[in-house]
Amino acid sequence: MPKDSKKDAPRKMVAQNKKARHDYLIEDTFEAGLVLMGTEVKSLRMGRASLVDGFVDIDGGEAWLHGVHIPEYAQGTWTNHAARRKRKLLLNRVEIDKIERRVNEKGLTIVPLSLYFVDGRAKIEIALAKGKKSWDKRHALAERQANRETEQAVGRRLKGMGD
Repeated sequence: MPKDSKKDAPRKMVAQNKKARHDYLIEDTFEAGLVLMGTEVKSLRMGRASLVDGFVDIDGGEAWLHGVHIPEYAQGTWTNHAARRKRKLLLNRVEIDKIERRVNEKGLTIVPLSLYFVDGRAKIEIALAKGKKSWDKRHALAERQANRETEQAVGRRLKGMGD
C-alpha cells in the first residue's frame, strides 16, 4: 500500500493552542498551508511559535493568519522576518467560501488550533469556533473533574483497594 495518503503522514508538532479548546466550542476544523519566509521556516523547525493570540480573517477572498508569534531566527541577517506579521493561508476556493459563509451567517470565529509539519511542509489546523460563556467553561471543567474521579475510583476498585 503506497504511503501517499495525507492521513497516514507523520506530524511533527510545533505549537498547540490549548486555550482555544477551553475558550471555544469547536464546530469544524480545516487544514491549511502557510506562505512563509525562509527564516520563519527555520524558526519553526527549532520548535518556536505561539498561537495564543492568533486568529484568521477572510479578506478579499483570501484567508490571512494574524497575531501568531514566530520569533526571529537567531542566525538570520537583514532578511529576517517580523515576528507578528500577517501570513497568507493556502486553502481551496470552496473551503474559503464555506468558511466565510458560516462566519458571516452564524457569527463564528476562526481560531488556529495547532501548527505542525507534514512531509516537510508547514501546516496549520484552523477551526470554526463559537465562544463559550463562563458558565460553559465551569461546566466543562466540572465534567472533566467528575470523569477523572470516576476513572480513579474504577482503578482503585480493580486493584482491590476499595473506596
